[in-house]
Amino acid sequence: MTTALIVIGFLLITALVGYATALLLQLRKQSTQKKKHQQELKDINQARLDEHLNSIRYIATAMLEDRCELSEGVMRIAKLFNILSMSEQVETQYPAIFKHFSVIQAHPIMAQRKKLQKQQRMKLDFARMRSEAGLEADILEEAKQLSSFTPSPLH
Repeated sequence: MTTALIVIGFLLITALVGYATALLLQLRKQSTQKKKHQQELKDINQARLDEHLNSIRYIATAMLEDRCELSEGVMRIAKLFNILSMSEQVETQYPAIFKHFSVIQAHPIMAQRKKLQKQQRMKLDFARMRSEAGLEADILEEAKQLSSFTPSPLH
């Protein structure tokens, strides 16, 4: 009878060890999949960041080469920084761009602009041109810096 108990105990322990091994293998597989998924998300986010940063550099260069109007470039750059959640981080480095953006950010464009009365359009254009004229040199200097922009690490 003790031999039977020893055999049953051995079989029970073997079954438990087998079950524990299966659970450990499953856990290892899940951990590997989780790490792989996290790396894929990190790669996607890095690609997105790189794409937006390249766009900022491209727009800044286009502004310097007169291929992009100042207000359009400022609008696009400020919105890209906003998408990247970096506006607050870089606003002090590029005050002229963000000052001009604060003047033009609410200006309607395209179809919404066409709906405005002529006087309203002229008033908005005057505010935009006055801001552009006052900040042009500083905006272009900041665009020169942005043409090679690399964000500082956050951590």
